[in-house]
Amino acid sequence: MTAGPEDVEVGSTTPRLVLTERLVLAAVTADDVDELFTLNTDPAVWWHFPSGRHVDRAQTERFAAMCEASWERDGLGYWTLRDPGSHILLGVGGCMGVRDVAWNLYYRLRPASQGQGYATELVRTARACAAEAEPDRPVVASLLEHNVRSRAVVERAGLTLVYRGPDRGNPDPEAVRLLFADRPVEDDVVARLLRGADVSPGQGEHEGGSAPTVEA
Repeated sequence: MTAGPEDVEVGSTTPRLVLTERLVLAAVTADDVDELFTLNTDPAVWWHFPSGRHVDRAQTERFAAMCEASWERDGLGYWTLRDPGSHILLGVGGCMGVRDVAWNLYYRLRPASQGQGYATELVRTARACAAEAEPDRPVVASLLEHNVRSRAVVERAGLTLVYRGPDRGNPDPEAVRLLFADRPVEDDVVARLLRGADVSPGQGEHEGGSAPTVEA
């Protein structure tokens, strides 16, 4: 039987099921596909990268399968974020392993859940779990330069800029990709993180693989 929020004390970590001060974080499974598809089809969620919006439920199914594989492989992955009282889906995010090189920090929140500090709460929890799971991997966050809200979140979390350059594969030729990390990162590691073939399909903004993303 799957544990529910009532089975976990605030601040405790399993880490497949975590209760923070205001959130229930549960490992993404195939059971979440319907709600995640609704989240990812909302144009307001993809304001920073419109072509990344899911238009086919199979895209979301691949995303959920990737999340489940990450939990099995690395003991850590993305969670759904829910309100502990109503259990309404607020978003999705967490840290996922990228080719044994780094932990990819990611989140996506429904518009009504943005601007309330949930991203900061999630990022803090995800970084703590990543440090517990494998502290030698850097935590990285990749985002588009015009997404100033996400940049503010990762900078408040203590991540610093390690790369700025063209966003390969973006339909907008003027788009600029930023990569942040919680420590210095070697150039070859940065290159691997930015190489589309090195990221599982659905993990980045560009369907079929891209840099990891923290875009909200």
